[in-house]
Amino acid sequence: MNDPDGTAQDGNRSYGHKPFKRSRSHFADRITADGRDGWPVEADRYRLVVSRACPWASRALVSRRLLGLEGVLSLAVADPLQDDRSWRFTLDPDGRDPVLGIRYLSEAYDARERGYPGGVSVPAIVDVPSGRLVTNDYQQITLDLATEWTALHRPGAPDLYPEPLREEIDDVMEGIYRDINNGVYRAGFADGQGTYESAYEALFRRLDQVAQRLADRRYLVGDTITEADIRLFTTLVRFDAVYHGHFKCNRSKLAEDPVLWAYVRDLYQTPGFGDTVDFHHIKQHYYRVHTGINPTGIVPAGPDLSGFLTPHHREQLGGRPFGDGTPPGPVPAGERVPPRHRP
Repeated sequence: MNDPDGTAQDGNRSYGHKPFKRSRSHFADRITADGRDGWPVEADRYRLVVSRACPWASRALVSRRLLGLEGVLSLAVADPLQDDRSWRFTLDPDGRDPVLGIRYLSEAYDARERGYPGGVSVPAIVDVPSGRLVTNDYQQITLDLATEWTALHRPGAPDLYPEPLREEIDDVMEGIYRDINNGVYRAGFADGQGTYESAYEALFRRLDQVAQRLADRRYLVGDTITEADIRLFTTLVRFDAVYHGHFKCNRSKLAEDPVLWAYVRDLYQTPGFGDTVDFHHIKQHYYRVHTGINPTGIVPAGPDLSGFLTPHHREQLGGRPFGDGTPPGPVPAGERVPPRHRP
């Protein structure tokens, strides 16, 4: 099982001892405005299942907030710690998701395809009436939230995937995915020195290129927040807390790069980004679940995360975070990250 954010314990113990390869999303049905895959966009029909620890799931959390879909796409948050059946709902009363009525996300996978041999990954969207998994395609989910769910967007929702910029956004995201989003995992789960060094070098080469790109522009593409910024943010916000030490991505800390550190602080302080981040869940998951590379399960006390709240001065570069739109409203009470889990 090759999905590091969705494996059972045997898979987690194997990291660092076998070649790492990210699994493709097996369930790639799409929820669309015209329902062409059999899953039409409908308010209150689907449930988004995430772990706040997982960067791939965090993309969906940010997109859902920015687009104002909280009232039409309900949210289930899994425990950052897994047992031999992977993601579980032990944060909820009686250890069951209150909407789906299941203890493990794998039950929704089984309802869709009994005996599916792959890993149980997040993000996942489940059809509430049937209890069946619809999709675990983390690359497509957020694109569809931005483009197929428009009828249910809040008034003033930003255009996160503007059509005139899609080719450039796709090109930027491809390099970020290969060398940064996935690159930290290829370094952290490398089973040999050469594999590790190759991933390490590609990671920091790409980070340097991204820093150069962002030196004189506030956002990656255009003058507003797009899908590209969301995908970069969810890796960068975890960098010093887990990737620098746990994954040996330690040429330098993000806080030592003046451009990237200011950029991630800018986004963290933007409504819809930092208010979805749970550093406690992040650290607990990486250091206690990835037993193949941290067998003691010791969770480091640092780093000091208060710097995320310091002035970034990126507004001097111009840009309009939400374009012609507006910031999202307050986080729903039941979805707020506890203050002790934030900087």
